[in-house]
Amino acid sequence: MNQNRTSAYSFFNCIEKNFDKAARFLSIEKGLLEQIKACNAVFRIHFPVKIGKEIKVIEAYRVQHSHHKLPCKGGIRYSIKVNQDEVMTLAALMTYKCAIVDVPFGGAKGGIKIDPQTISSENIEKITRRYTSELIKKNFIGPGIDVPAPDYGTGEREMSWIFDTFLSLRSGDVDALACVTGKPVSQGGVRGRKEATGLGVFYGIRELCHVKEEMDFVGLDLGLIGKKIIIQGLGNVGYHAATFFHEAGAIIIALAEREGAIYNEKGLNVSKVFLHLKNTGSILNFPEAKNIENTEKALELECDILIPAALENVIHRNNANRIKAKIIGEAANGPITPEADEILEKKGVIIVPDIYLNAGGVTVSYFEWLKNLSHVRYGRMEKKFSENMNAELLQVIETICNKKISKEEKKIILRGPREIDLIRSGLEDTMINGFHKIRDLKKSSKIENMRTAAFVLAINKIIDSYEKLGIFP
Repeated sequence: MNQNRTSAYSFFNCIEKNFDKAARFLSIEKGLLEQIKACNAVFRIHFPVKIGKEIKVIEAYRVQHSHHKLPCKGGIRYSIKVNQDEVMTLAALMTYKCAIVDVPFGGAKGGIKIDPQTISSENIEKITRRYTSELIKKNFIGPGIDVPAPDYGTGEREMSWIFDTFLSLRSGDVDALACVTGKPVSQGGVRGRKEATGLGVFYGIRELCHVKEEMDFVGLDLGLIGKKIIIQGLGNVGYHAATFFHEAGAIIIALAEREGAIYNEKGLNVSKVFLHLKNTGSILNFPEAKNIENTEKALELECDILIPAALENVIHRNNANRIKAKIIGEAANGPITPEADEILEKKGVIIVPDIYLNAGGVTVSYFEWLKNLSHVRYGRMEKKFSENMNAELLQVIETICNKKISKEEKKIILRGPREIDLIRSGLEDTMINGFHKIRDLKKSSKIENMRTAAFVLAINKIIDSYEKLGIFP
């Protein structure tokens, strides 16, 4: 973390500070709060891997923040910046995130300190498999223990290697597929996992924009159509969020990446920008946009909604006053420092917090885990039944009305749910319910902002879980 711009807070301190703000609204014994706040288990390992002719010692982590629900759940990131503080923080966020959206997992996170861009695929596979075997040795992975997922620097490929390694060392485990999520569909993954976090961000912001009281507060019209949006980060989350906002009629006026940003007041075509990025390796010099050299300056442009979808602490005390957005949706983890939070709150900016807004990934990971445990693809049992029932109903309607429905209309009405339809339906329902639970609690308890309300909601659910288990009197 850049100390010059974010003060002396570590990433974990930022989460603790937000936790303590929420604790003021709870009449709970201090010891219970300390238990919820603390990381239950931190596994730090060093292991040797032969890369070329050299033996490299790899530093890696797995943190289980909470055991109030099992298994624990959280991604694994590959980055040269991985450290214990970061992994502990992300594990804590996962605990609160799961509680808010009613996903029955404790929070966890993993990380390997490598730069995947500079290491061959063969060596990444070696490191991944060795890391997995280390987790197995210490009982830090398993369908009912701890279930990893993709994160920054990892994807379906790494999750397949983890599953294969787990299966080879736990031969005969009928539920082995559920030891990790984010796998390819052919290896037990679910359709819709890749875009889940970005789609969840879209659902959450869309729901906010349909609440008249909230839109009146920031002086905006209802709905997403015509809203000017800036998105920082065109990775998996940012790209899919941008695509869904664009399709819903919002205007993406700027996209920012590490090397700079591009801007067009009339709007950017996200698909064309992504194609340009793939062809050139950069979003800069896109023919239909103006370059902005300093990527931070893009955050300060006039807009209705700002979506930081990249790294933590990009909005801090030195630039918060220059942010002009009326709504900020935290697609990334911890993009706003506590000091910036206070500045933005005084300005009347609505901040939709990360512990709710980017929970789409873990929600769909939960659906994948359930699919793996049930050993049945979503839609397989009910798709044809639904189509037959719809056909019979349509026939009755045609007979009663004495009118034939066109082939195109029949095709739409008769179609039974596919796996992706069910996954997206479950995600949409989860994000809508989560939003209103936070908002209702904010209003009923007179809490100043959504972030604090989200933490209060999460803490209450975790305490309830502990009490029902009989752990606390």
